[in-house]
Amino acid sequence: MGSGAFIKVLAKNFDVLAGPLVTLAYPLYASVRAIETKSPIDDQQWLTYWVLYSLITLFELTFATVLEWFPFWSYVKLMGTCWLVLPYFSGAAYVYEHYVRPLYLNRQQVNFFAATTKKDKFTKSDDVLLAAEKYIAENGTEAFEKLISKTENVSKSRTSTGRNRTLLDDVQAERESKIASIDYNSISWDDYKF
Repeated sequence: MGSGAFIKVLAKNFDVLAGPLVTLAYPLYASVRAIETKSPIDDQQWLTYWVLYSLITLFELTFATVLEWFPFWSYVKLMGTCWLVLPYFSGAAYVYEHYVRPLYLNRQQVNFFAATTKKDKFTKSDDVLLAAEKYIAENGTEAFEKLISKTENVSKSRTSTGRNRTLLDDVQAERESKIASIDYNSISWDDYKF
């Protein structure tokens, strides 16, 4: 009779016992493991999980009095969290790929030229590279090459018409002067072994 009562208590409080393990302990361990790997896939899974977990917690705090009327809420939350956490399902990655990412990409229309001409003290040097990567991801490499060739044509026409030189013109002129200053005859190809 003693072991039967113990099993009954475990069954009644399964959500209370398993909840912290599923929602906190394993995700914390997996998040630390993800930080130590170089793969961005597991980072995406666990960052998305923590965002969703925060939203679920905010939802519970906001609607606590309403959720008290639903006796199965804790089990529904536990099953949903298991779906988000367990590697077999990778629910957090699924939610990110199918709901969050499309919403984010639709709202964030990247203007390539605005990102490259941004000049404030908070701008990082990687902004141009990120903008280029996003432009390539959205439009393809051929569109990016066409964009580059258009900017080169515009910069050539500006210098030939006597307009003010732009930063792109200065960079291109510096690159051309470096290329012109190379003495190709003095290069020993023996130093470069493939």
